[in-house]
Amino acid sequence: MANEPQGLKIADNFSGAEYTNLANISHNKEEFHIVFANVMSPSGRVVAKLISSPAHFKRMIMAMNENLKRYEDAFGNIQEADLMIEKEIGFKE
Repeated sequence: MANEPQGLKIADNFSGAEYTNLANISHNKEEFHIVFANVMSPSGRVVAKLISSPAHFKRMIMAMNENLKRYEDAFGNIQEADLMIEKEIGFKE
């Protein structure tokens, strides 16, 4: 990415990208928490957890909105997917 700091290092234990089709976003006064999961009925698995300050979270949302606009300008409007609400799937400890 053009805005990445020089010398950005990917952790040695980071194997690559994970597909996600579900995100759970929550917050408290100091942080936003995002849990990404890959859900394929009847089960799923958490693939990433992010914690961010409110200011960085807002900057990420603005960057995602800009990228979404560029994508739709280039390839056309994206039709929203149906919500995946199934009572059998959820976060389990």
